[in-house]
Amino acid sequence: MTINLDDLQALRANDPAGMLDRIHELPAQVRDAWDAIQTFQPPRREIRHVVVAGMGGSAIGGSLVQALAEPECPVPISVNRDYHLPAYVGKDTLVIASSYSGNTEETLSALDEALTSGAITVGVTTDGRLAEIARERGFQHVLFNYDAPPRAAVGHSFTLLLGLLVRFGLLADKADEVAEAVDVMLRLQRVLGPQVPAARNPAKDLARRLAGKVPTIYGAGLLAPVARRWKGQFNENAKTWAAFDEMPELNHNTVLGYGHPSHLTETAFVIMLRSSLEDPQIATRFDITAELLERAGIDHAVVTAWGESPTAQMLSALHYGDYVSYYLAALNQEDPTPIPAIDYLKRRLQVEGG
Repeated sequence: MTINLDDLQALRANDPAGMLDRIHELPAQVRDAWDAIQTFQPPRREIRHVVVAGMGGSAIGGSLVQALAEPECPVPISVNRDYHLPAYVGKDTLVIASSYSGNTEETLSALDEALTSGAITVGVTTDGRLAEIARERGFQHVLFNYDAPPRAAVGHSFTLLLGLLVRFGLLADKADEVAEAVDVMLRLQRVLGPQVPAARNPAKDLARRLAGKVPTIYGAGLLAPVARRWKGQFNENAKTWAAFDEMPELNHNTVLGYGHPSHLTETAFVIMLRSSLEDPQIATRFDITAELLERAGIDHAVVTAWGESPTAQMLSALHYGDYVSYYLAALNQEDPTPIPAIDYLKRRLQVEGG
């Protein structure tokens, strides 16, 4: 039986661990993390590269900060989703190892290489082996306390990383942008929250349109990593297939794939994340791409970020996607919190690794 998205009791019954509460708490996470990082005292060393080492929900915070910082940061930033660091990492590299649990094996492997290379190393975690190594090896680490799945702690992973770059002097102060982002997300909740009926709730409406579909999310620039976040939330919360793609690159290949196999036109659904800050040529490309989707008979929708500043637009678009994934989980009758396939992978890896 399909869940009525306006039935709050049914939504809660489908969500025994309270993922909806974690989504509601995102503005408070961002505010609290920003306040907490203000006391961090960085070492005074020259930095020529920044590498964020992380996986999953921790890595997405790095990708968000990378997109936000690149137009301003005087040094290159990369996000390392692997066991090994690039060869250029050395004494003039800032490596931020981010792991919610502190036990992510890829991140710990990269951390070991960072310490061996003599890089400026900072950890971001709730506890676990990462915190232990920081105490043993004497490098700085930022601890935060938030009991939730890692993907639901994105407010901490993003904001703490952003604050670290500000504290290291690589970015101008973002206090005003962070404050605006918090305000915009709170306003967005009054439009997308479960108390708003589906007839007036664009997140519920989009989830309804996505039921039984295979979504692909398009993003550009500031919102490219947000498209990746939407994809991950659809996978983990709604337990559904999803993909993401990036403009303008997708105009050089993806648009040629709309024709085959022909039966996929009935199940494909494209979500285009738009920003008032996007380059005018990117805006034109999105408009023309929408025409191509129409001609191919592929259903699509546009979600426009809220707010004025880059930080507000990024986080509002992210927050929007969290709600859509939550409602789609309900329509799929999937508990949004458990991740059984990932848990199975971890158990098998422990066995195979001895």
